[in-house]
Amino acid sequence: MLVLAGCGEEEQPAEKEKIMQLVPASFSDLPGWGQDDLQTLAHAFERTCARMLKAAPEKPLGPLPQAGTFADWHPACNEFSALNEKTPQTLKAYFEKNFTPHAVLLDQSAEGLFTGYYEAQLSGSRTQSGPYNIPLYARPDDLVMVDLGKFRDELKGQRIAGRVKGGDLVPYETRAQIVAGEWPHNDKALVWVDDAVDAFYVQIQGSGIVTLDDGSEIRIGYAGQNGHPYTAIGRELIARGALTKDNVSMQTIHDWLAANPALADEVMNVNKSYVFFTEISGEGPLGGENVPLTPLRSLAIDRSIFPYGLPFWLEAEHPVEKTTPIRRLMVGQDTGGAIRGAVRGDVFWGHGEEAERMAGPMKSKGRYWVLLPKK
Repeated sequence: MLVLAGCGEEEQPAEKEKIMQLVPASFSDLPGWGQDDLQTLAHAFERTCARMLKAAPEKPLGPLPQAGTFADWHPACNEFSALNEKTPQTLKAYFEKNFTPHAVLLDQSAEGLFTGYYEAQLSGSRTQSGPYNIPLYARPDDLVMVDLGKFRDELKGQRIAGRVKGGDLVPYETRAQIVAGEWPHNDKALVWVDDAVDAFYVQIQGSGIVTLDDGSEIRIGYAGQNGHPYTAIGRELIARGALTKDNVSMQTIHDWLAANPALADEVMNVNKSYVFFTEISGEGPLGGENVPLTPLRSLAIDRSIFPYGLPFWLEAEHPVEKTTPIRRLMVGQDTGGAIRGAVRGDVFWGHGEEAERMAGPMKSKGRYWVLLPKK
């Protein structure tokens, strides 16, 4: 499978096409397999199976041909649902019976980058008042988000967004324009928060819990995006000499923005992407698969390569406990603007200070295996 699209016959490619390989393996090849208790994984996989069992059997699972159709997954999901007891032993036996692991390689290399994310915590108000003067906007009525895969098979996993003007779909405003109020719908604030940097970070995380000025809490989640590509501002800060490749992390970026308010907007606006939110009731946060995410079991993957719902066995460096690697079964239930590539993932750590402490510095080398049904 070509990860980078080829150029036209008469054009010279700008760079060598990178080829992804899926190499069949055995469970004995997975480092630490059998040491993961899998019980928290069961809850995450149950949510995925519930979605899969509702899908039309003949429909392809997604952009990866080897993943097959939903019909190929229904027998394994039905068997999973019928398990009387989901103990570490029964779950281990279930996956060994129904799935074959495949090592994911890019240009014959198994190593890739794995980062972390978390559910952000903010302080806010339903109305603009006092310190609460930074809006988080609801999805505007004229935002049109287009799944290009519905129009051409070769564009599966790719999306654009804009607004209709004179019968044409035109690009939506950038983050800089939206933050400055230079767009038609700046009156649709969902909630007002007290910190511009926190507002920026919740857009990167995609979800958060806002503690309101009356003491109550609301959960907000992704409702749309303005269609502009995500740009990591850490690169900008490295280019400016403010940070280095060795010390750049979510924490150091946050600290620099907080310490340099006169330059913070300029740097944040290098990222033209802007995320709109909706209020979520019940369990959350919701991932791109539209199921609640499970801490340390939900993985954000590149949706142009892998469909939602695939199990992955991950081995990666721990962001804090360097001598104890992460070795666990996860489910691809989310995606993100910075998650691009065949060997690339974002580990969801959950909510709270400990989750932020783990997710923030995570820039781990790692590898993974994707589990596909034997049948």
